[in-house]
Amino acid sequence: MAISPLQARLALTVVVSCIPLASQADLYSLKVENDIIATGSDGHYTNGFELMRSFKPDADHWSRRFANAMPGWDADQVDNVAYRLGHQLYTPNDIERTELIEDDRPYAALLFAGISIFSDDQHEGWRDTNGLHLDVGIVGPAAGGEKIQRRVHDVTDSDEPRGWGNQLRNEPFVNLAYQHRWWLQHRLAGLDVEYGPSAGFALGNLYTYGSAGFGLRIGQGLGRSFSIPAVAPAQSGSMFFDQGGGFAWSLFANVEGRYMAQNMLLEGNTFKSSHSVDPNEWVGDAKAGVALTWNSWQLAFASVWRTREFKGQDEHDQFGSLTVSTWF
Repeated sequence: MAISPLQARLALTVVVSCIPLASQADLYSLKVENDIIATGSDGHYTNGFELMRSFKPDADHWSRRFANAMPGWDADQVDNVAYRLGHQLYTPNDIERTELIEDDRPYAALLFAGISIFSDDQHEGWRDTNGLHLDVGIVGPAAGGEKIQRRVHDVTDSDEPRGWGNQLRNEPFVNLAYQHRWWLQHRLAGLDVEYGPSAGFALGNLYTYGSAGFGLRIGQGLGRSFSIPAVAPAQSGSMFFDQGGGFAWSLFANVEGRYMAQNMLLEGNTFKSSHSVDPNEWVGDAKAGVALTWNSWQLAFASVWRTREFKGQDEHDQFGSLTVSTWF
């Protein structure tokens, strides 16, 4: 499913409104996650859109004072901050049925705004990165999922989505998440190599989970970029990279397992009656992709394979993620 005109106008509005706030060069990123990118199908996590503004905070920026108040952080550790705005759509596989599909996931749309704080500490032969994320938003008809999907499917002459009457009800959410990565650094056949484990958690009424994983990056000029692009349900990883320096590239891969204690998008609304399915407590992702950097531009693509998220799910899910970033 393509980006709708409504989403495009929303992105442009946010970009224009943020430019006057920038006192120095800022990095703007546009990320699209879609199952059609990877498989040509249209169901489950069917589309995600996120706009990010990233920048290095000034010495007196609120994020540095906030880091000082957090255990294990200090003001000097904050390397970049990102303001994020996003929208996501989730549907069952058969979107042409009007009646409730009891054995498939609920229709759900969410609209959110978020703030992320990142640190990147270099040591002798290794580095560690941290990401702290706070998201607030709403799930339900107020997020406009039905209108967006109907408009796009009309334009693209795709199947008509008829089951949005069964979507989750309106519910605001607040979610806090944290991830830490350890990267061992080597040189191999003239290439830069980084690999190592990660651990994290999320707390909130949208998602509550603990995660652990292992990532690999290999290429030229790895020091110019920060990390591996993240995909939902994780908040976006830092897309920060150093501009200038010509061409750089990297191949990346990551596996991650999550223990899902709460997933509103499968278990239904917290305080209201809604459609739900029985979620699997353990969910795993395998992700692989490429990042290409040229001066002030970066393009990152990832293909994601996800294990079954709920009991009775016919097969695993697969979707793609594409992020374009540039300095202004």
